[in-house]
Amino acid sequence: MPGDRVADLGRGAMAPCGMDRQQLRALQDPLKQQYRDDAAAALVTLQAQASLGEGITCSVQTGQALADAGLHPATGGDGLSLCSGDMLLQALAACAGVTLQAVATSLDIPLTGGTIEVEGDLDFRGTLAVSREAPVGFRAIRLRYILDTSATTEQLDTLLRLTERYCVVYQTLAGAPELSSKWETVSVDG
Repeated sequence: MPGDRVADLGRGAMAPCGMDRQQLRALQDPLKQQYRDDAAAALVTLQAQASLGEGITCSVQTGQALADAGLHPATGGDGLSLCSGDMLLQALAACAGVTLQAVATSLDIPLTGGTIEVEGDLDFRGTLAVSREAPVGFRAIRLRYILDTSATTEQLDTLLRLTERYCVVYQTLAGAPELSSKWETVSVDG
């Protein structure tokens, strides 16, 4: 499995996220109460911005670093830039990892470490307009959780079910959100 599509949960004596159940509750309980009292407070708009780059590339500010995305080698890219499809899988791996750790911490499910592997199948005939029958986008995405744990089968089933239920990226992909696009122009002084 390529390393760029794997989330490593790390190892440690405490929960992998570095906190115990009481610490997590101390952080989240006031927020939960605020959202119960004022549902509008829970609505947050996240933003991302990309700038067109040299050749066929695009730079995305991640908050921690600048990521340069470009064409996948299967579509003519040189492999030096990140592929947005890989970035989607990475976002899913990261979100699933964080959610899994939060659920395990909240339910006191023992978790020492682990890895989340995410892989997705693409037929590039679709995105290259070779075949109208070939879909543009992933046909299938698979997650595999490899966990260092002494949890019971029942606990692991609950952990997986709740991770899927509360992982923002997983639920976004599963639910097909409403999408919209528009264009604007800027005047360029000559």
